[in-house]
Amino acid sequence: MNRSSAWLAGVGLLGMILVPTLRADVWNQQTKVTFSAPVEVPGTALQTGTYIFKLLGSPSDRNIVEIFNADGTQLEATILAVSDQRLQATGQTVMKFAERPANSPEALRAWFYPGKIYGQEFVYPYNWAKELARANQQSVLSTRSDLRPYLKEEMKSAHDPDAKQMKSVPVKAISPNGQESDITTPETPPR
Repeated sequence: MNRSSAWLAGVGLLGMILVPTLRADVWNQQTKVTFSAPVEVPGTALQTGTYIFKLLGSPSDRNIVEIFNADGTQLEATILAVSDQRLQATGQTVMKFAERPANSPEALRAWFYPGKIYGQEFVYPYNWAKELARANQQSVLSTRSDLRPYLKEEMKSAHDPDAKQMKSVPVKAISPNGQESDITTPETPPR
């Protein structure tokens, strides 16, 4: 084997080693985000700083989003989400916010991974959702189930018993006038 053939084989082998790593980030949609002000997410408020968002990896139309500190060593929140869809994908991470009253952090409504038209719309506890819907004059996803036991618990996979239980809670849309209605979600996004 000559030098150029050996070099090409080495590059090919290196490419095969790196490809699974790249796919892992796309599969779980791991994204590093920096907030310049506190941000409310279901169950907690994230302080100013950098966080890692990633999907637990669910084959269903509902997903579980985990938020870690900047170096990925501490779980900050585990959030139930429902598929959301936008008309056009962008090459950047997109975070949609809902405004809050003065002196309150903005509420994170949805997260879209770069290049995807499908994203994650966060499910808020009933009372928070009702307040957000009224303040912003738009429906907010909600559950009356108590998700607090799951908020700071790291789940290893979508098959984890807690993940299955979290994904099975009923989710409704709360309108600005406080009415609850069933939701329709986009088809399960391709991964």
